[in-house]
Amino acid sequence: MEKKLKQKPINLVKVVLFGPESTGKTTLSRHLAHHYNTVWTPEFAREYLQKKWNKERKTCEVEDLLPIAVGQMKLENRLAKRADKVLICDTDLLETKVYSEEFYDGFVDERLNKAATENTYDIYLLTYIDTPWEEDDLRDRPSLRLEMFNAFEKSLIDNNRPYIVLKGDKETRLKNAVETIDQIISSKENLYSYSNSLLDLDNSCNY
Repeated sequence: MEKKLKQKPINLVKVVLFGPESTGKTTLSRHLAHHYNTVWTPEFAREYLQKKWNKERKTCEVEDLLPIAVGQMKLENRLAKRADKVLICDTDLLETKVYSEEFYDGFVDERLNKAATENTYDIYLLTYIDTPWEEDDLRDRPSLRLEMFNAFEKSLIDNNRPYIVLKGDKETRLKNAVETIDQIISSKENLYSYSNSLLDLDNSCNY
């Protein structure tokens, strides 16, 4: 089980859309993937829980969290192989952990907790609640959006994750996200060039 929750190593800039329900994460994921001509990882929980609702008229239960986490990582690891420089993730296991804590009185399965803590990403884009609430079969707690946002931000701080908060309309969010991601790409490319220069210098000294 623990192996199924781990990221496979791959040289990509990994970006996570992070935050409460109905805050524009999926829309921004699509726009970012289009901008960078890459792929994005959808939220596995939505498909999983929609099927459960359609079949049983039940929402998420605590026993669903591990299958959701496994499905999410399977999807991420598969799509990462198709990504070009950047992988856009509509969610990650840390988000699943936050929902577990908030909905089930602080409970988090230790396997989920371990994977959520160990899996790494270059930047989290924390989406603010200044978007209209869109109701569907799965979403709830519209009156607790600020409390949920605070829980998500606290999780990023407690786990020392790099993040920025995205507010405003779709265009503003996309612009700020792209500027941040471009800086990370540039930084990694400069580090790669510097490492290659040192390697070339070392090789030349061996002659």
